Amino acid sequence: MPALAHLYSPIGMVELRASDAGLHAVRFLDKGDAVAPTPAAALAGCLREAHRQLHAYFGRELRDFSVPCAPEAGTAFQRQVWAALPNIGYGRTASYLDLARQLENDKAVRAVGAANGQNPLALVWPCHRIIGADGSLTGYAGGLLRKRWLLAFEQPLMQGGLFG
Repeated sequence: MPALAHLYSPIGMVELRASDAGLHAVRFLDKGDAVAPTPAAALAGCLREAHRQLHAYFGRELRDFSVPCAPEAGTAFQRQVWAALPNIGYGRTASYLDLARQLENDKAVRAVGAANGQNPLALVWPCHRIIGADGSLTGYAGGLLRKRWLLAFEQPLMQGGLFG
């Protein structure tokens, strides 16, 4: 049975689910799901490492996740799409068409979108970096407000001029 942990983030509570095989799920909880954050000291193995890496991500200390992942579901095509998501670098975006082309299947744009929407490992597999071909913010399982926040968060910090 997978173990659970909860991590407070700047955009809401995040639930982590893992087993000895690896991380199964990372998802944002709705405001109605009242749970307390899990102390890191209470965690072990993969769950502890995932918790540490997510904390470091939100602290701007980590850009790429290296926690072992073991999703419990997904078709071969979905897993192919999910495996391509970490290739979209921190602070960058790609369109559904870009992702379909990377998978050498230009006609799979809608299927790529559907697979992206079923990504069980939000943040770790950065589906928030996928946008419409016209640059629009399209669906995100965590909500468009969170997607907008994550994309802005990953942008380089702007340094002001010498006098302002």
